[in-house]
Amino acid sequence: MRRLLLAAAAATAAALTLSACGTTEPSAGKGDTAEKKTGERISLTDATGKKVELDGPAKKVVGTEWDVVEHLVALGVDPVGVADVKGYTAWDKAAPLKSAPSKNVPKDIGTRGEPSTDTVAALAPDLIVATTDLPPAAVTQLQKIAPILNLKSADAKDPIGTMTKNLDLIAQATGTAEKADKLKKDFDAKLAAGRQELEKAGHKGTKFAFADGYLTGNKVSVRPFTSGSLIGAVNARLGLQNPWKVKGDPAYGLGATDVEGLTKLDKDAEFAYVANDTDKNSSVFTGALADNAVWKSLPFVKANKVHRLPDGVWMFGGTMSMESYVDSVVTALTKNLTKK
Repeated sequence: MRRLLLAAAAATAAALTLSACGTTEPSAGKGDTAEKKTGERISLTDATGKKVELDGPAKKVVGTEWDVVEHLVALGVDPVGVADVKGYTAWDKAAPLKSAPSKNVPKDIGTRGEPSTDTVAALAPDLIVATTDLPPAAVTQLQKIAPILNLKSADAKDPIGTMTKNLDLIAQATGTAEKADKLKKDFDAKLAAGRQELEKAGHKGTKFAFADGYLTGNKVSVRPFTSGSLIGAVNARLGLQNPWKVKGDPAYGLGATDVEGLTKLDKDAEFAYVANDTDKNSSVFTGALADNAVWKSLPFVKANKVHRLPDGVWMFGGTMSMESYVDSVVTALTKNLTKK
């Protein structure tokens, strides 16, 4: 359902399959704001430095990555085509797609790594929004169909800034800049409120280790979300400390370890993870590791400080997913709920 993880994670888990992770391209830098010219014409510069020219705000838009799709939905733009609709529906519940009998049900265009050019062409889109994770060969084929706005997939140096910049570029391309401004203000307000609630509950500076894990054959692999991840950056804004000592990759800020690596976390750390009932291999902490001696010996396990966050919180999404994440963290820590 999902593509292979980052090369860094793949070194320890050949079949970890969760987020889109891959290349990093240079930032678009200056000149990435939209200019409305004569006749509503819009000019953008994407993350690859390429100029994208539109006759007007795009209405029929295809999204090749889930964060892109979430941005579109959040902005009130129903995408006509979405990569891996089933996967998006399972993993990103913050910004649901239209479903039957709505007339705006999106067409599944194939996988995120290999969208079907024939399917995309049949949709006759005004714009294709992709990320720099999309293989160059796919970009070459898709740009023959419609203009492509290629966004930077992730940047561990500024995860939140990259997310909001991508939101702004999509908004400029679709004529929804005012909506984007509201989404960003709502996100900032959610972070401030969440931080306040956690501080009132005595969780200012709490060490909070977030991860996901996968079972490949008989091997359990754990993927730490370091301070360079989007989740890590949100946790910092909530006043939480990131106790991971492993190094994250330069794009997504994701590390790689195993159950023994969890013993290096601070003894007073809380541990949270994400899984999904549609993929049993993603529930290793209550599955494959449930009777593991190392896992059961961990201080946060003994202290009942392990929190499974609700299904459908997409860790690489947009402002709406991150707001859902904030709510789930506040609930887990302030109400001491551990979802099995």
